[in-house]
Amino acid sequence: MIKTALVAGGGIAGPVTAVALRKAGVEATVFEAYDLPADGVGGVVMVAPNGLDALSAVGVDVGALGHPTTTMVMEDGRGKRVMEFPGLPDLPPSRTMWRSDLYRALNEHAVANGVKVEYGKRVVAVEEGPDSITAVFADGSKATGDILIGADGIRSTVRTLIDPSAPGPEAVGLLGIGGYGPPVPGTGGPEVMHFAQGKRAFFGYWADPEADRTLWFSNLPDRGAMSIAEARAVPQDEWLRLLRAAHADDVPARDVLDGAGDLQVIGSLEILPTVPRWHRGRMVLVGDSAHAPSPSSGQGVSLTAESAVQVARCLRDLPDHASAFAAYERLRRPRVEKIAAAARRVNRNKAAGPVARAVTALVAPVVAKLLTPQRMFGETHSHHIEWDEPVTG
Repeated sequence: MIKTALVAGGGIAGPVTAVALRKAGVEATVFEAYDLPADGVGGVVMVAPNGLDALSAVGVDVGALGHPTTTMVMEDGRGKRVMEFPGLPDLPPSRTMWRSDLYRALNEHAVANGVKVEYGKRVVAVEEGPDSITAVFADGSKATGDILIGADGIRSTVRTLIDPSAPGPEAVGLLGIGGYGPPVPGTGGPEVMHFAQGKRAFFGYWADPEADRTLWFSNLPDRGAMSIAEARAVPQDEWLRLLRAAHADDVPARDVLDGAGDLQVIGSLEILPTVPRWHRGRMVLVGDSAHAPSPSSGQGVSLTAESAVQVARCLRDLPDHASAFAAYERLRRPRVEKIAAAARRVNRNKAAGPVARAVTALVAPVVAKLLTPQRMFGETHSHHIEWDEPVTG
């Protein structure tokens, strides 16, 4: 019977996993590598209906954060609408919010529910025994529990402790940059998100719910692998020059970028290739450490929440950690890999050359007539985890 868990990582996966474990009767402590919470860090994220559902299963409500996103509009580079996808009936709309607000809310909820969070505790090694596992931290301290859960992100240390040959993240061929710009008439309000496949780059935009301005992002094709630090070392004026050149023929991107400022530079967007081993011994992976499908999926946070809930259910219902971890992987791997594969296809389309973009523009109206919201999002967004249903081996 699992009674205690060490959770490595205090971002999104860690607090949700710890809260789910507490609900399952497992005492969980979160160990965050950094010395302070991630206040003010990160850009915008979307939590889809399936993510909201998974969070609610363990008592987490993020309905006060950000704003609802009820409609997604696909456009061409001239601003002409090609497709429009309203939300699915009987499901709540996705919510778009600042990542830092989500971090803070999840950590506050975890602490309020009895989860202990320790900062400045970077896992560097483990000592495994027959009945427990000890995490060794960079400061020389140690902590012992029944299991260790790696919720430490796309560059997970726990992943390499489980399997030293495990793959790391790969650049998808796109740079991510966002910011603020002047308002765009006819956007439909902050609940409508617009996506435009421009002549040279992909552009997304929506009305800022807090000010008379536009929030936007651009995915610039780039075959390199630029870290956040490298990207932020480039002067913002240089980024604006590149963005304006890439979107010089795109409407309304060029107008938004003419008045843009206060850039959020992410660097190369990344995806995690298939991870062969999700668990070994008393260690298991949750969230981006096991499956990071790239921002193009719109599912990073939501899949993380689902996995946190499922690993807790498996540990609650199965007799030992080995059977629980095997059941958890069986429940999760097919779904997350299917969504990651779809994200790869989206990334390829965004990074396509001019000929492929021209072909896509020609066939888009035909595709639009065949697609429905249910076909596009039904299987993904309708996913529901029944917390009280027993997990069987």
